[in-house]
Amino acid sequence: MARPSSEHPTEAELRILKVLWHESPKTVDEVRQSLADDDRELTHSSVITLMNIMVRKGYLKREKRGRAFEFTPLIEAQSVGRNLLGDLVERVFDGSAHSVMLELLETHDIDSDEIKEIRKLINRIAKEQS
Repeated sequence: MARPSSEHPTEAELRILKVLWHESPKTVDEVRQSLADDDRELTHSSVITLMNIMVRKGYLKREKRGRAFEFTPLIEAQSVGRNLLGDLVERVFDGSAHSVMLELLETHDIDSDEIKEIRKLINRIAKEQS
């Protein structure tokens, strides 16, 4: 039975997107080399298959350059992150941003610079709401 399609990129698709968000356009071989730093080695055929699926899903654009195709992301990292976070908030935290924030602050190390940024954001939002 085929796996139902997701509205979000899979883990493997995210790995490819991260490579292309860092630098693009890239060929399949260039993406594969970038992914080679990870634990598992991917074959050329598995990477090209996955990237062609991503083209069909609208995640990537493919253009012929000489003898190879170059790929560029069509979706932005911030958009993907927001969509995944929104899904997580709804499914795991019943839509409570408050619960997510408390969990993040309780379970992750946050340095003083990050705390200052969070305070600035909270202050800005508080001003906008009053």
